[in-house]
Amino acid sequence: MATAVWSVDPRTGKQREEVAVEATPAEVDEAVRAAHAVRGSLADRAVRTAFLRTAADLLDEAGDHVVEAADAETALGPGRLTGELARTTYQLRAFADLVDEGSFLGVMIDHADPDLKPVPRPDLRRYKVPLGVVAVYSASNFPLAFSVPGGDTASALAAGCPVVVKAHPDHPATSELCASVLRRAAVQAGLPADVVRLVHGFEAGVELIRHPLVSAAGFTGSVRGGRALFDAAAARPVPIPFHGELGSLNPVVVTEAAAAERAEEIGTGLAGSMTLGTGQFCVKPGLVLAPSGAAGDRLLSALTDAVSRTEAGVLLDTRMRDNFVRGVRERLDLPGVDSPVTPGESGELAVGAGYLTVPAARLAGGDAHELLLEECFGPVTVVVRYENAAEVSAVLERLPGNLTATVHIGEREAAEENGSGARLLAELTPLAGRLLVNGWPTGVAVAPAQHHGGPYPATTSTSTSVGSTAIERWLRPVAYQNTPQALLPPELRDGNPLGLPRRVDGRPEL
Repeated sequence: MATAVWSVDPRTGKQREEVAVEATPAEVDEAVRAAHAVRGSLADRAVRTAFLRTAADLLDEAGDHVVEAADAETALGPGRLTGELARTTYQLRAFADLVDEGSFLGVMIDHADPDLKPVPRPDLRRYKVPLGVVAVYSASNFPLAFSVPGGDTASALAAGCPVVVKAHPDHPATSELCASVLRRAAVQAGLPADVVRLVHGFEAGVELIRHPLVSAAGFTGSVRGGRALFDAAAARPVPIPFHGELGSLNPVVVTEAAAAERAEEIGTGLAGSMTLGTGQFCVKPGLVLAPSGAAGDRLLSALTDAVSRTEAGVLLDTRMRDNFVRGVRERLDLPGVDSPVTPGESGELAVGAGYLTVPAARLAGGDAHELLLEECFGPVTVVVRYENAAEVSAVLERLPGNLTATVHIGEREAAEENGSGARLLAELTPLAGRLLVNGWPTGVAVAPAQHHGGPYPATTSTSTSVGSTAIERWLRPVAYQNTPQALLPPELRDGNPLGLPRRVDGRPEL
């Protein structure tokens, strides 16, 4: 039986009018089958390009309404959401450019060579085709850029895959509004509206991952929820790719040289990064290794001053607030953990930022402090005070996979090719998908070279959810052997009728 989905104002905690209805299993089935039925309409790259650009234009036109709806449901603020909308439309246009250019198809042609030794080669031609219907699970903390019109949706549509989006319960009205804009854009571009469908509800998400016509899924959310869906995707009679972003601690290592040179700058920068968006970014620095001694003390003094001046903020929903408050309390109960600025409740709905400290020997010494190695969603970070490089290595050896890892090094360390800075980067490389030097991980640039992923539990695959290569998640390669020209797809025919970048007999052909 369908149930109502209500919008909740995170600033007041009050329930607002019904905005959607949780989808029944029959309604999920109808949505998936409708999307599957129109998958062929996305075959034309020119039409896909027009669709993505039209979607960006219509979202820009509806920008005031979209930002207003998102702010009412998330309390993220018009400034933050206006920037997120700009990022979202930029992503759509960037994927349109990628589709137009065509290199994502990975066209390779190896002509037959009967004289090749030791084994003759047949005529082989390879490119990539779309997987089919993609299930997209919206994120709570990015109601636009990682939700209905976000990167998973944009990259899947760019690949030629229709999408069925499972809306996040924290912003159902925003999801409905954005889905209507995308569907209108599809029609204006000459496509069926059903290349984009939207469903609501927890059970709908479970039904979606199990549907036999869903060919892949993209998810951004908690480790617990993402792992359940990941396991369900693998347990299907026909398993499907599940590209999930689940959780990340995003470690930061500050060397003694860096702290000596610019302790105050690093402390202030850390405060800004860990409290940005009330600590609700997936790349928030959650564990910082800082040296003991005077330079490290100066860093913490600057961090204390900056965090103490940070205003309290509202988290996305009461469940997240409760988890944050409980998570901080549980960490403070651990032996040796201190809180120079205690994070936690601030008034009826807001939370205040803060940070915890612990000696590295405690964290490296066993499982008693395992909780400190788990993400705590909200404005808190853990500063680990170390005595020497061996303690840094001992802590790093215990860390799970992450989206990012950051190192702050001194001027001399930055100039030495085989010095301590290089060794530290090598030590961090197995832990994360993006490595930063003398910066902060918050702020993920949308660029072709970007990688927003990492070892489990940061993500469940080696792919990125940001940047042009995100499209590769929704494609699979197909090779044709000794196939007559008339039967080949146009992308693989001699003469290159579509003008695509290709690799022919081992040489790039533009």
